[in-house]
Amino acid sequence: MTSTFDIQPIGRFHGHSAAIKRPREIACFSYNDKHEFQLDDSSIRWYYPPTLGADLSKGFDTFEKLNDEADEHLDSLLRTIIDHEQKTGHRVEADFITWRGMMTKFMAAIFSDRDGFEMNATFYQNKKFKVESQRRQSAQRPQPGRPSQDMMSFWGYKFETLCLLPAPWAETPRDYIENRENEIVNNYAQYCSVVRTGIGNSVMILGGEVDAVWDSKPTDGSPTNWVELKTSADIRNDRDMVTYERKLMKFWIQSFLLGVPKIIVGFRTPDGILKRIEEMDTASIPGTVKRVGKGTWDGNMCINFASSLLDFLKATITGDGVWRIRRKERSSTIEVFKFEETGHGDILPDEFINWRIKLSVKDQ
Repeated sequence: MTSTFDIQPIGRFHGHSAAIKRPREIACFSYNDKHEFQLDDSSIRWYYPPTLGADLSKGFDTFEKLNDEADEHLDSLLRTIIDHEQKTGHRVEADFITWRGMMTKFMAAIFSDRDGFEMNATFYQNKKFKVESQRRQSAQRPQPGRPSQDMMSFWGYKFETLCLLPAPWAETPRDYIENRENEIVNNYAQYCSVVRTGIGNSVMILGGEVDAVWDSKPTDGSPTNWVELKTSADIRNDRDMVTYERKLMKFWIQSFLLGVPKIIVGFRTPDGILKRIEEMDTASIPGTVKRVGKGTWDGNMCINFASSLLDFLKATITGDGVWRIRRKERSSTIEVFKFEETGHGDILPDEFINWRIKLSVKDQ
């Protein structure tokens, strides 16, 4: 049997936002330059302004690109949770455990009618959900005279390379800072933050990559001045402004969910020359869009929509088995149906299940 959540009419999500629990980092992990998992913060990077006028296409032929075709499921996130629970002796309490990217799709769905998605979910231990992505991408053909999708994707990674330092500014050699444009671009290394947060009646554990830290990571548990790095075509007319405003929604949601307070956008020319950068406070973006934008989205409505959708998922996904959460492209509904009657599919590795059984015995 298929259950459906209606996206329309969106007016019912208008008004003050549902309650929000501020994201708090409970753990972290890294992937090193070979994309090997490490339970530490060794891949953290520091922000330092890039040189304007840089060619974002430079180095495309030597790009060391991670092959992300293989879905890593939730393994790294769950291994980090196991380590956290072993250190604290307590199970993390949450209704949903997933990647930040999955929650971004949920929050954006109310205003992203062209985007479809599929993901699998399972129910485990006292209303805990684990959600994994199912890749669903439309084939995109480059328009005549425009750069390929691969090139435009590279521009984003190149911008990150131009903005990042492997150590604080005072500890980084001047030669490195001045020659970042010549560094080989590699997207294997990542620092991933694991946070506990909440929207409405739902508590979540989310994992997601963080690009950089502005100053230093506090050791007293206070919020970190994280930085999210993005690129966008420079704005030349009203049509460009509407496109950019829609991108801002995704930028805001991604940073909002992990508690990243600052977003730095590098604006480029159509052929990939870095023209200017703009710093913005994440919290101010919805208000700015509402005040001076084109009205393409509303932050409170994104939050209220996500709150209602999560309540629906909690009421629908119950008991053993694996469920599919699907939104077809241009569809006004989100479908949920069970497609495996027992077990947890590939979502939960044996290591996590065995650990949770051991922890449950300990708690008795």
